[in-house]
Amino acid sequence: MLPLISGVGEVFQAKRIFKEAQSELSRKRIPFDQNIPFGVMIEVPSAIAVADMLAEELDFFSIGTNDLIQYTIGIDRSNEHVAYLYEPLHPGVLRFIKQAVDAGHAAGIPVALCGEMAGEPMYVPILLGLKIDSFSMNPASLPRVKNLIRRSSMKECCRFANKVLRMRTAQEVNKALRKLVMRKFPEEFRVFEPNRPGNAIAAIEPGGY
Repeated sequence: MLPLISGVGEVFQAKRIFKEAQSELSRKRIPFDQNIPFGVMIEVPSAIAVADMLAEELDFFSIGTNDLIQYTIGIDRSNEHVAYLYEPLHPGVLRFIKQAVDAGHAAGIPVALCGEMAGEPMYVPILLGLKIDSFSMNPASLPRVKNLIRRSSMKECCRFANKVLRMRTAQEVNKALRKLVMRKFPEEFRVFEPNRPGNAIAAIEPGGY
């Protein structure tokens, strides 16, 4: 899997080097897997723009959300002055993910998703609705994400994702997503706060569990 690929030319170059390595192993009679899958990380906008062309040359995509979000919005999340602009639910980010998934599936290849976004339980309905094939995440996130996937309706998630893709701001998307998860999985996204008046129940922020 090649990281930070920006276009098809880089794939061609990498494949040439890959075949040269295979030929060298063959000459030396060193056994190796003849059918190693060849894929790329989709992490920059230019890769999204030519995703259909990339898909024709590859066996799989893996969407790297950490870098994709940063490069799409044009912010440095390590810079405290602009880190607040780092927004996974930005409509541009969601549309880019859909574009990559659609291009991959049209070419008959699977599309995975990795990065912090993949391990955030609250994002499960959107990511399932965008038809991501597999998720890569921190082991600590696996139990909750698997639980929510098992309890989700693919049909409902796809309907919700189509609705979200027509929204214009991250705030709209966030509001709709919170409403959905609080209705479908209230026990997963509420926390008891005994010090609040009337022992109120408050929604957990993404990542705040």
